[in-house]
Amino acid sequence: MEPVRVGILGCGTISDAYLGANDRFEEYDIVACTDLDMERAEATAAEYGIEALESEAFVESDVELVVNLTPPSVHEETCERMLAAGKHVYVEKPLAASVEDAAGIRAAADDAGLLVGSAPDTFLGAGLQTCRRVIDEGRIGEPVGATAVWTSPGHETWHPNPDLYYKAGGGPLFDMGPYYVTALVTLLGAAERVTGAVTRAHDTRTITSEPRAGEEIAVEVPTHESGVIDFGDGTVANVTTSFDAQDSTLPAPAFEIYGTEGTLAVPDPNHFEGPVRVSDGDGFETVEMAHDYTAGRGAGVADLARAIRDDGWTHRTNADLAYHVLEILDGVRASSEAGEHVTVESAPERPAPLPAAFPDDLD
Repeated sequence: MEPVRVGILGCGTISDAYLGANDRFEEYDIVACTDLDMERAEATAAEYGIEALESEAFVESDVELVVNLTPPSVHEETCERMLAAGKHVYVEKPLAASVEDAAGIRAAADDAGLLVGSAPDTFLGAGLQTCRRVIDEGRIGEPVGATAVWTSPGHETWHPNPDLYYKAGGGPLFDMGPYYVTALVTLLGAAERVTGAVTRAHDTRTITSEPRAGEEIAVEVPTHESGVIDFGDGTVANVTTSFDAQDSTLPAPAFEIYGTEGTLAVPDPNHFEGPVRVSDGDGFETVEMAHDYTAGRGAGVADLARAIRDDGWTHRTNADLAYHVLEILDGVRASSEAGEHVTVESAPERPAPLPAAFPDDLD
């Protein structure tokens, strides 16, 4: 297939992960970038051998697919602008800062007849695909429950510009929760109901990372968030994410699925690899990987790019999945505020598992 021409919108820290993967996939070729800070865009372009374009030139360019790395608070605005220009869009997680914004993105894509994809794409990796095989083969029996815990003292300890993590669309649940909840949905199917409780330890945070060490920033979102998710298959999952944990004795991550006949130890859903371990009650054993390849960051862009070129391709990192995950995350906060269960209205199809070979044998 002819590679899809890709442009990067936003040249912040995460852009290096996508640009560094440009040679890993045959489905697309990153050719241009843009940023509100054109000096940063030009430096990025020089480093990676692509073209830096001013905003309007970027919109009018022959880029076919835009990887949107702007803050979640402007995802709706930026996605709709790119869709109006006739460009498909792949968005960093979460899909948007709110369910309402995400609905706007989906409606704009439908109106334009274009595709929208969204991170995370880590469920395309060998680790979570092996977990899918374990569950589908019945190795742990029928899933009953799950536990997923991610904690840290906050991103201001390492990120050079951590502000966005404490504004709308941020917080530990919207930042790290998509990895865990996307993994759960792809393994267990759609959720039907959520219950949540959230809190915020501090109204301000002091940055300790360079180059802004000592600067104080406002906190506008919850920073310790716990939810209970009821899935359609009857499984109940507990999910906790926190920017308020100074330390922990729990493994990182703590992610398990419990079945009627065994337990599945799920690898870090922020990564593409294993190990995957299963216990039938007599100790854990490591499971052979389902794939003979390693995906890596950019796999979701490749997934969307192939869907652009091939009508028969199953687009797995699709907007319906991302919207459902966002609705779950938003439901945790809405439940905490209302003091009652929240029904999840959307019900996307569970993405089809990947076969052992990539990419030629994919349907």
